Amino acid sequence: MTSTAPSAPLRVLPAPRISPPGVPLPTHAEGAAEQAGRATPYVQDALAVDFAAASDEQIFGQQATRARDLPDPRQWAAHIAQGLVEVMHGVRPPSQVMRWTSPEVYAVVARRGSRAGRRRTSTGAAHRTRVLRVHLCEPADDIVEASVVLVDGGRVRALALRLAGRDHRWVVQALQVG
Repeated sequence: MTSTAPSAPLRVLPAPRISPPGVPLPTHAEGAAEQAGRATPYVQDALAVDFAAASDEQIFGQQATRARDLPDPRQWAAHIAQGLVEVMHGVRPPSQVMRWTSPEVYAVVARRGSRAGRRRTSTGAAHRTRVLRVHLCEPADDIVEASVVLVDGGRVRALALRLAGRDHRWVVQALQVG
């Protein structure tokens, strides 16, 4: 056991005041005098808000992401192209590609998928899709344009995709089926 010397008793001190002192409110007599024409010493502060700085869409909307901060666009374009073709044939539900497509692309793909799904149930045939090649072009730091060659059933088809880096993922912003 170690022996410690008796220490001084604890002193409790008030916490330091970190806010400026308030402006005292007028008393009843001062309020009556103010009613008679005297001005009040209190002036309400205004918030420093700049509404012209940026719009809500710029602050809270989708944010651009550079290509080097995203997965390999070649592999990603091959996977999403196969998924989009399967949705358009009615083999895959459209909700599986919703996160990876713009609203315009999603509407087109989902509409084609619902038509193909109705046709497929009547014929009972399903398509098999396989990606052969992917060619890339990067016109901007957050944009990749891909042309995908794939085998769709017994046909060779081409798909052109415009991928944009948004919110740390690739999003299909344009789609052309050939």
